[in-house]
Amino acid sequence: MRLFSRKPTDRRRTQGTTIVETAFVLPIFLLFVLSLVEFGHALMVNNVLRSATRAGARMGSTEGRSTSDVEQYVRDILDGAINAELAEVMVKNAQVYDQGSSVPANGQQIEALPDIEVADADPRQLFLVRARVAYNDVALVPMPFMSNVVLQGQAFIRHE
Repeated sequence: MRLFSRKPTDRRRTQGTTIVETAFVLPIFLLFVLSLVEFGHALMVNNVLRSATRAGARMGSTEGRSTSDVEQYVRDILDGAINAELAEVMVKNAQVYDQGSSVPANGQQIEALPDIEVADADPRQLFLVRARVAYNDVALVPMPFMSNVVLQGQAFIRHE
């Protein structure tokens, strides 16, 4: 005697329910997983930008280095994570902040600072190295609603 007997129609009905549930849940689950991967990638690129600018600023603070050396060094570091040609690297004279000017409120104020040739910088002169890249240029899956997001890193340092 069978305790649990199923009719063939019951089995087909549960299989159909499983397929419908999967069709509803799977796209949402995949979107969630891909969003996590993309967010992690964006954080990684942001950390690489900050690390590259710090390393470039340290290298540029020593004697015998030029602005083009600093920019190329930052690009070499960035090339390990992203296409470095997509990044905008700049070296700016930040001496104005030593004279009591207010701290910049946004990136446009920083980028408006005058360029500097690091080889001609005075001892203890403050300068900064900044790198930025548009998120959609380096995204694994570019998203139209993220087109205005810019990932950036910067480092202030004094010339030795």
